[in-house]
Amino acid sequence: MLFKKQGFPEEGDLALCTVTSVQYHSVFVDIDEYGKSGLIHISEVSPGRIRNIRDFVKEGKKIVCKVLRINEEKGYIDLSLRRVNESEKRRKIDDIKKEQNAEKIVEIASGKIGIKTGDLYNEISEKTAKKYASLHEFFEEAAKDESLLEKLNIDKKYIKIIDETIKQRIKPAEVEIIGKLRITTFAPNGIETIKESLKKAEDAANGKISINYLGSGLYRFMVKAPDYKEAEKLMKNATESAISTVTKHAGAAEFTRESA
Repeated sequence: MLFKKQGFPEEGDLALCTVTSVQYHSVFVDIDEYGKSGLIHISEVSPGRIRNIRDFVKEGKKIVCKVLRINEEKGYIDLSLRRVNESEKRRKIDDIKKEQNAEKIVEIASGKIGIKTGDLYNEISEKTAKKYASLHEFFEEAAKDESLLEKLNIDKKYIKIIDETIKQRIKPAEVEIIGKLRITTFAPNGIETIKESLKKAEDAANGKISINYLGSGLYRFMVKAPDYKEAEKLMKNATESAISTVTKHAGAAEFTRESA
């Protein structure tokens, strides 16, 4: 990581650590995000009896630990490996990767601007810390709304470069919903009716829908959008328009959502 956090972690926090030394009854680690040392007692390495502590940890290994106790005066930080479940571990690793990506954005942008990476990092962090839990969270929002960068009151010459760098490395998240529309028509111009209904569906979804023919009058509708609320709205508009068009021409249509 490029930048270290100040102070100490909080008790109960998850911390990414690097094992520096493995002893008979304890493990010493560096807490990557804070640049401080911590200790894991053998009883906190794994549940049950441990015959060989090196079966669980080795020097140089990256591990996710939970902060148990902190003595800031003496600089002691007690950690636990066994109290971290798999979902917590995955979430912490994912958060670390996101922050590393945010730091890379700052590094690339500062290189193009011609200033020190640390100076740009500190300037943006100080102006976003109160509202956003992390720098990456701010960049995710800025990827969708570039006006957020303008509100930081930083040099306008920087904004375009930072915005371009963010959009290169952070793609707006998308959700996807899928369903099937069955169309039945016995009218002489049934094919034209179906074509019209599908065109109405595309128009109602503002072109943000994929429609594929599955056979036997069955069509697959897939909508992608930044969030479920928008996706549901687009799918509703599309299916209602298609069904309305079919029924106007004495046909029938039924939509069924596919489970995630």
